[in-house]
Amino acid sequence: MAPTLFQTLLGAAFFRMPDALRTLHGVHGQARHAGAMTIERSRGLLARLCARLAGVPGATTDAALTLDCTTGPRGEIWLRELDTTPRRAQARWRLWHRNGQLRLRRGALQLRCVLHHHGGTLYWNVVGARVLGALPLPARLLADVRGNEREVDGRCVFEVEAVLPLVGPVFRARGWLQPESDKG
Repeated sequence: MAPTLFQTLLGAAFFRMPDALRTLHGVHGQARHAGAMTIERSRGLLARLCARLAGVPGATTDAALTLDCTTGPRGEIWLRELDTTPRRAQARWRLWHRNGQLRLRRGALQLRCVLHHHGGTLYWNVVGARVLGALPLPARLLADVRGNEREVDGRCVFEVEAVLPLVGPVFRARGWLQPESDKG
């Protein structure tokens, strides 16, 4: 069986990660994960604009979350659905790798991330971005855009935050996921 995207990017470190992370990032074919997510967003005008451009849903607390993962030879597709009031927030991410970096695309935004695993935590650091596939954003703007995942009580617990120079905090999202068959 061919290695998954995350196995390719992390190499041997993938197999040292906690079970919950290996389950989430070791999908062959299709899988659904379910959990909950809380999003905090800044109220400043520029921060709200940046969050909107990045497709970050509005602020919510413990909203039901599903993540459908489909893997194939060209990468992965993640379909995220967040049950927020008054409507559902959906996002489609395409993931692939190039030059040892994870690439994520959602709409007009493409992020380049470096992954590393240490002490049971998987760290995502954004090292580059492009808007509309052509307009690069300076790397120094993205120094405080990052995420991490770890296992807590058998679940994959995650946190993502974005702080931009001259803008300040844009958003912070945290939550958990586990295979849907394990929920409950």
